Amino acid sequence: MALPFLTATGLACERDERLLFSGLDLAIAPGQMVRIAGPNGAGKTTLLRILAGLHAGFDGEIHWCGEPRHRVREHFLRNLLYIGHRPGIKPLLTPLENLRAQTAAEPDIGAEQREQALDAVGLFAFSHVPCHHLSAGQQRRVALARLYLSNAPLWILDEAFTAIDRDGVAGLEKLLARRAAAGGAIVLTTHHEPDLADMLTLDLRDYAGEEVLS
Repeated sequence: MALPFLTATGLACERDERLLFSGLDLAIAPGQMVRIAGPNGAGKTTLLRILAGLHAGFDGEIHWCGEPRHRVREHFLRNLLYIGHRPGIKPLLTPLENLRAQTAAEPDIGAEQREQALDAVGLFAFSHVPCHHLSAGQQRRVALARLYLSNAPLWILDEAFTAIDRDGVAGLEKLLARRAAAGGAIVLTTHHEPDLADMLTLDLRDYAGEEVLS
């Protein structure tokens, strides 16, 4: 097996004086898909934010490509695509303008690629409509269009399947499978049961500090 992109050792996190999880070890290698599971309140989003470098309140160690992540933070961030539970788009901008802003630092991505990404998520006809006029599902698909433009080795996705229809779910499953087959690593949370045979599951109930509410 290839060496892991991201390795977490002995992770523990407390919130509101309650231990969410402890003793958590995780290694994410090229070609792997890992689903973080657990009931509401178990700390799934918190764990993803820790892995993405967006939450500092934890114990344990995280390494990127064998190096302590804090020492190679810029390299780590350049090789990460994180999509949170919220769409993370600017409502006054159109889908095309949002993608242009998100990929401004990537000169190899042009207008044609952005239009193709919106077409892939079924939003080509809405390319020039301000996002505040779009439904929640359409806004979510604007965020997911970013996946069709990213070659980042590591994708961290929080509830990627939220608010998208059956066709959108099927398309996203195919995209994730292709990305893993090409050597990408994916960590995600979802209430949906993905039709992805090679996906591994890490259940936070196995690391819970105390009982959480479902």
